[in-house]
Amino acid sequence: MLPTVDLSKRLEREEYRQRILDCQLKLRELAFRLYQEKRSLIVVVEGWDAAGKGGSIRRATEKIDPRGYEVYSIGAPEGEDKTHHYLWRFWRRLKAPDDKQIVIFDRSWYGRVLVERVEGFATEDEWKRAYREINHFERQLTDHGMILVKLWFEISAEEQLRRFEARQNTPHKQWKLTEEDWRNRRKWSLYEESLVDMLRKTSTLTAPWTIIEGNDKLWARVKTQETLISALEAAGLEAPEGQKAADNEKSGTGKKKSSKKSDKGKS
Repeated sequence: MLPTVDLSKRLEREEYRQRILDCQLKLRELAFRLYQEKRSLIVVVEGWDAAGKGGSIRRATEKIDPRGYEVYSIGAPEGEDKTHHYLWRFWRRLKAPDDKQIVIFDRSWYGRVLVERVEGFATEDEWKRAYREINHFERQLTDHGMILVKLWFEISAEEQLRRFEARQNTPHKQWKLTEEDWRNRRKWSLYEESLVDMLRKTSTLTAPWTIIEGNDKLWARVKTQETLISALEAAGLEAPEGQKAADNEKSGTGKKKSSKKSDKGKS
């Protein structure tokens, strides 16, 4: 999966502005459909450090009613979470669609087979068993009618270094860069090996992974939203008729219909 990723994909800013706005408006309407139909969208966001995950999440939720979504930034388990099975803290954060229709995990249960594997926080038996546990967990979610989208943000090691250095040299962004980020970077090959295993063993028919080419942040933001829109439409949700009419007008379909009507009137 990873060798075929084209990290040269990019968007010019003018095209980006139009496409991101179109996506945001459509996503807002589809989010309202989720509310109307009492359905849930679960989004798993994983990727390399500095791959643009947070920025893509912010753009995806920018025009959605804040009462309808929740974003969880997941770190190391603390307190009560440490006393339970690692999946427990994710089960308990799932929301009924009456409460929140969209739940986004910025980092997720995949920490078990990534950071916990590489850093030795999980034994070999534990992380090897986790592939089966995760697949079963996700199958339960989709069998229950939830729409599950899993995104991996892929960037090159060179691009990550450029972003690290930019953060280090920009005072108001220095807080984003920690010693842990540099330490993880030094283990790039180990994380990449874990990543390949994760994608191969947990990309299933009911819960496939989508790779977000992240070297260009503008491309990544648009692809993130287009992926969410496609998943919602594949699950049978549609934008309201008013939004469809607006889309048709933009594409020129509406104009063609009106011109035919006008020709009939003239004849």
